Amino acid sequence: MKSEWKYVPLNEVIDLVIDYRGKTPKKLGGDWSNHGYRALSAKNIKTGEIVQLENIRYVDSNLYKKWMKDEIQRCDILLTSEAPFGEVYYWDSDEKIVLSQRLFALRCKAEFYPPYVYHYMTTMRFQAELRSRATGTTVTGLRQPELLKCGINCPEYSEQVVIADTLSTIEKRIAINKTINHNLEQQCFALYRHLFIEEAMPEWETGTIVDLGEVVGGSTPSKAKVEYYAEQGIAWITPKDLSINKNKFISRGAEDITELGLRNSSAQLMPRGTALFSSRAPIGYIAIANGEVCTNQGFKSVIPKKSVGTAFVYFFLKDNIQTIESMASGSTFKEVSGSIMKSIPAIIPDVHTLTIFNNACAPIFEQQELLEQENAHLVMLRDTLLPHLMSGELSITDLC
Repeated sequence: MKSEWKYVPLNEVIDLVIDYRGKTPKKLGGDWSNHGYRALSAKNIKTGEIVQLENIRYVDSNLYKKWMKDEIQRCDILLTSEAPFGEVYYWDSDEKIVLSQRLFALRCKAEFYPPYVYHYMTTMRFQAELRSRATGTTVTGLRQPELLKCGINCPEYSEQVVIADTLSTIEKRIAINKTINHNLEQQCFALYRHLFIEEAMPEWETGTIVDLGEVVGGSTPSKAKVEYYAEQGIAWITPKDLSINKNKFISRGAEDITELGLRNSSAQLMPRGTALFSSRAPIGYIAIANGEVCTNQGFKSVIPKKSVGTAFVYFFLKDNIQTIESMASGSTFKEVSGSIMKSIPAIIPDVHTLTIFNNACAPIFEQQELLEQENAHLVMLRDTLLPHLMSGELSITDLC
């Protein structure tokens, strides 16, 4: 028999709210330090992830004690109150952190299971209620009193545990796959650096990117022509797609174009294995096409020569992002033109060394692609189950 569900406002769920109470942070040498306690702000929180790790700052023990009257504990829930708004993260660590700008930390009362509350806060229903209680025109923000008026739909504690643990199991598998892929990526990159930077042969020729492959730009078919676009057509990638999809491999973006759209634009269909490189807004997103794709004008992609291979071109681009970006031009926003991209200097290794590298990377790339595909299925499963489990429409027993 299913337990009784009830809607409970957060002021009855949350035992403690920790808010940012520090003064306006000063530059390094003032409040910020090079080491100590990590200071997380809203920009570091994306639902389910800690992001922009390279931008996380630190404070010393004196400032930590001054700012953190209440310490963050394992099982607390972090919620961004502004810029960005409504991102949620479950703090599953004993690390002591500083709560910086635009963040709440929420601690649940004993009768509520924190992972359940966290997962409920990621649902569309809860996020919609957050937005309805937020204020601001230019920047949307949420004050603590309004936050605590929001509510969660929950069953008895035992069922909260079963529901949340089921969803957490899926998310842990996703996290494991991401960690594996990250480690595999580091291995390949280390091999690239060893073979082509540390052990570079003096007899290797110096050329440009065009000696590695064909540089291809993109195009946007006229948006005024609805017949140029389709839900299921030719894969067409934009830089925004890569900003959303952080995977190494990509097969499609948010929109497809039709054969007619392709013919009536300068977009070019490129084969599987093409290294996609965003050349503006922003510069430096990189992915590998795992099928035939074309792109908009925000790319200068490279179709690798067979003798060079995808793996080398991909890591060459990753290793030279700063060089490429430094050669960009433009007043409104920086852009890497086709002529600039083609002129990027490159070392041309011998075929034997390239073969060794590509043979070593091939099975690793295949494993990474499979893990990304598995994660896509897991994300779809989680996102399908989440609203139904959290509304009580679907019981865990229905899945057995």
